[in-house]
Amino acid sequence: MVITALMLFFVFTGKAEAPDKEMLEVLPNHQVWDGLLRQYVSSMGSVDYNGMKSSISKIKSYLTEMENTPPHSDWSKDEQLAYWINLYNASTVYLIASNYPVVSITKLNGGKPWDNKFVKSGGKVYSLNEIENSIILPKFNDPRIHAALNCAAKSCPKLLNAAYSPSKLAVQLDAQSKAWVNDKSKNQLSPTKLKVSKIFEWYAADFKEAGGVVGFINKYKNDKMMITPKAKISYLEYDWSLNE
Repeated sequence: MVITALMLFFVFTGKAEAPDKEMLEVLPNHQVWDGLLRQYVSSMGSVDYNGMKSSISKIKSYLTEMENTPPHSDWSKDEQLAYWINLYNASTVYLIASNYPVVSITKLNGGKPWDNKFVKSGGKVYSLNEIENSIILPKFNDPRIHAALNCAAKSCPKLLNAAYSPSKLAVQLDAQSKAWVNDKSKNQLSPTKLKVSKIFEWYAADFKEAGGVVGFINKYKNDKMMITPKAKISYLEYDWSLNE
């Protein structure tokens, strides 16, 4: 894409000197990450971490490209959100793969892996917590994001076996939300009683604009059974063992 930008600059301006830096801002290429996900993640979200570990150099290469192509002000909202979700998920997989075999992400960094600053983007270094809670959630304000971010645990929404793409992001987020809501290992639904993922408890405020937990679930569940607004809600114990 850089070559294309340069060619267009020369054609339309007739200038031989290099264009301004802003004209060379390009989107990262997610093909390497997409290929790894298709190869090592099942349709049900199970991750082959041995396979990911054998391809750790490819994950590093992708993370380096993400570091060198941070979001730019002229990117669309979907381009920016796809970037941050892919960066978060790839960094989480890298963290596990580089420490594999490990039985749980909670065994890393003294039980606080999300506070470890190791994710690089545009000359800055972030923790996973900062990316999720200081960038993605407040900036994009979309509860479907919770179905897309993966924390490497069995109780997390499944890891999509494809990279998030700006052109398909809305469809992907809807599909992930539907898959998560209807996964009986994570959410058990009836008209008047819900046993749901603790994500709905931890991030309850994020679901308010979607009609709360009940509103969000009613939108994405498969059957026509409507859950009553006053349904009794309890939360399932979270399984932090690896999603493998």
